[in-house]
Amino acid sequence: MLIQVVHSHPLTDSYGHALFATVVTTLRQSGHQVVATDLDREGFDPAMRADERRGYYQRPYPGDAVAAYTTELRRAEAIIFCFPQWWFSLPATLKGYFDRVWAPGVAFEHDLAGGRIKPLLTNIRLFGVVTTYGSPWWLARLVAGDPGRKVLMRALKPMCGPGVRSFYLAHYDMDRSTAESRKAFIERVRTAISRI
Repeated sequence: MLIQVVHSHPLTDSYGHALFATVVTTLRQSGHQVVATDLDREGFDPAMRADERRGYYQRPYPGDAVAAYTTELRRAEAIIFCFPQWWFSLPATLKGYFDRVWAPGVAFEHDLAGGRIKPLLTNIRLFGVVTTYGSPWWLARLVAGDPGRKVLMRALKPMCGPGVRSFYLAHYDMDRSTAESRKAFIERVRTAISRI
């Protein structure tokens, strides 16, 4: 399977980057073809340009600056996002990736008159997330409402069509994590990814 792994973290010595490496290595060891997209190392610019926003609902979307990313997105059979949750949300670079790459005509068609959205990423059969939170699960889920998870699983995953399979793996309470809890989560991720 052709699987794109999209990562966002500014530090290569971070736990988040170790998770990204674990996902990529495990997929390759399982025989998958992997497109490892490390947004921060690639210098991805998250800021939407004026021409992109102005032409957002026009055909074709003026996404020449992100054409390589849209090409990979359209080719992928599966996609896995690997990133930390900061302030209960996505890092700015990853948010900008969604704003600029998952655009109309690429990820969806938008019927402005009727308000309906038609998913276009039906090539993607698996949508996965590997993430970390600084806070405990109850604070992220019960108090804050887990907005980052909702964006991914309720807004972005449906752009892949109704039959897409998914998983969401999260290490909570990173601010008080231990070497043992981090190691256990990496093993959990490795096991889950090896079953793809």
